Amino acid sequence: QLQLVESGGGLVQPGGSLRLSCAASRFTLDYYATGWFRQAPGKEREAILCLSSSGGRTNYVDTVKGRFTISRDNAKNTVYLQMNSLKPEDTAIYYCAAAPNGCSGPFNVWGQGTQVTVSS
Repeated sequence: QLQLVESGGGLVQPGGSLRLSCAASRFTLDYYATGWFRQAPGKEREAILCLSSSGGRTNYVDTVKGRFTISRDNAKNTVYLQMNSLKPEDTAIYYCAAAPNGCSGPFNVWGQGTQVTVSS
C-alpha cells in the first residue's frame, strides 16, 4: 500500500518557523506531484502548495506567498514544507498528498496529517 507520513508539526510562537516533512514509502515521490493541504478548526481543507514531478510549483493561496516554500529531496523520497513568519491563522492540521497526474489532481495518496499550532 502506498503511504505518506508527515512529521515536523508542533507548537510555535508567532513569527517562528517550522519545516514539515512528507516521507513516501512503497512509491517514488519524484514521479508524482506532491501537494500540501491544511484544515483549520471549523474550516474546509484548503490546498496550499504543490510541486510537480518536473519541479514546477503551484501556489494555491495568496496568504502563504513569500512565507511558505515547497521542496523535494529525491534521495530521501521526501517533500518538505518550509513555513516562515508563522501567524496564528496558520494553525491547522497539515496534510501532504500525492497525485500521479500532476498538480491538477486527483490526489489519491494521503498522509495522516500533522498538527501545527501557532500561539504565544
